[in-house]
Amino acid sequence: MGLLIKGGRIITSTDDERADIYCAGEQITRIEAGIDQSSLPPDTEVVDATGKIVFPGFIDPHVHVHLPFMGSNAIDDWTTVSQAALAGGTTTLIEMICPGPKDEPRAAFEEWLGHAKGKAACDFTFHMSAVRFDALAQSQLRDIAIDCGIPSFKVFLAYKGALDLPDEHLFGLLTMAKKLGVIVTAHCENAELIDAMQKRLIAEGKTGPEWHEPSRPTAVEAEGVHHLATFAEMTGAHIYTVHTSCFQAVEAALHARARGVNIWIEAVAPHLVLDKTYAEKPNFEGAKYVMSPPLRKKWHKKYLWNWLRGREISTIGTDHAPFNFGDQKIMGKDAFTKIPNGIPSVSERVDLIHTFGVCAGKIDLHTMVDACSTQAARIFGLYPRKGTIRVGADADLVVYDPDHKRKLTVKDSLSAVDYNAYEGWEVTGRSEVVTVRGKVQARNGKFVGAQPHGQLLKREPTHF
Repeated sequence: MGLLIKGGRIITSTDDERADIYCAGEQITRIEAGIDQSSLPPDTEVVDATGKIVFPGFIDPHVHVHLPFMGSNAIDDWTTVSQAALAGGTTTLIEMICPGPKDEPRAAFEEWLGHAKGKAACDFTFHMSAVRFDALAQSQLRDIAIDCGIPSFKVFLAYKGALDLPDEHLFGLLTMAKKLGVIVTAHCENAELIDAMQKRLIAEGKTGPEWHEPSRPTAVEAEGVHHLATFAEMTGAHIYTVHTSCFQAVEAALHARARGVNIWIEAVAPHLVLDKTYAEKPNFEGAKYVMSPPLRKKWHKKYLWNWLRGREISTIGTDHAPFNFGDQKIMGKDAFTKIPNGIPSVSERVDLIHTFGVCAGKIDLHTMVDACSTQAARIFGLYPRKGTIRVGADADLVVYDPDHKRKLTVKDSLSAVDYNAYEGWEVTGRSEVVTVRGKVQARNGKFVGAQPHGQLLKREPTHF
């Protein structure tokens, strides 16, 4: 059955036009003004987009679904996370595979893939974390990148003794990545500094969630970016700094770019709309807002938005990592170091960016599309199949009402997590119809589609 989206204003990262879109065989096949419905098959589904915006399906380049962390596991699965993503206009998720240091990479890849297959309602792919770099790991990482179609790695410059790589292995991994054309995404901090500062604060009796940010301040994140960039400069590897939270860290990345380092910068929704005072809420309420890197002082947000407007920051993800407040975050009641990290945002991201970015005059609609869809597709080898509206692209489309107002609540969320970090916030804009490869999967914030429907997106290396 074909799909006709009629009368909408089509917005991509560069273009703005009014036209109809016809989709068949999972792809966009026609974009024309006034497509005659009588020329289409009689069973064509028609969506009236008059007065609405039509965006390409949004891509979240940084989510966690199956996430073992601090003795617990994230509460979403691919059933709930993909429904929540679709309700918010996101049609493709890129999940971080995060094995332990003793796990074999190939077994971890198969485990994470097994959780998504048969459940995902949206399309998906992965970044493969490298937390070991012995001979077996090297061989398996190469196979995952080339044979399995996952040409993006993840490294941690944090979490001492659990996920961090020693510099010798970081150098080896980046050298291999350059040879294979793989981009390396990175959590940039300094594991040794954080470990020392956490121990000092806990010893001083500073145990609440409000001490999480002082244990890993902006200088630590900036040092991590500089450290990674130095290794990229020495190897020629292409790198991508995830959840870059503050002025100092972005500045370090831009300085590296100015001297020729191939570096892309990701911001995430929580750092754009929240600040460190949320993690300082009394009665342990601040634990809901503990993530790493942490929320920063309010003034950093101005710079992040400015760099988004100038497109120096390429993408906006979420770092969605859903842990219940009632029985998981509470594990850190006596020590902030034991609070599972994460601020769930997979469903709210697009509307938050529209409300506090576009409606507030900080960015325009084209930049919103670029940062929330197109650049992720380009950087991670999905473009032009994903991330734009053009003939031949996948029919991943969002019919968006830019004037709809509502309040965000946990009651309306399709994520399994027991709280909404943005509870009671009024947002402007809602994804009214969301399609994945031509099939309507969500309407008016509700999942109405097929499950499973999502496909693993195999990608080719492009970062040589």
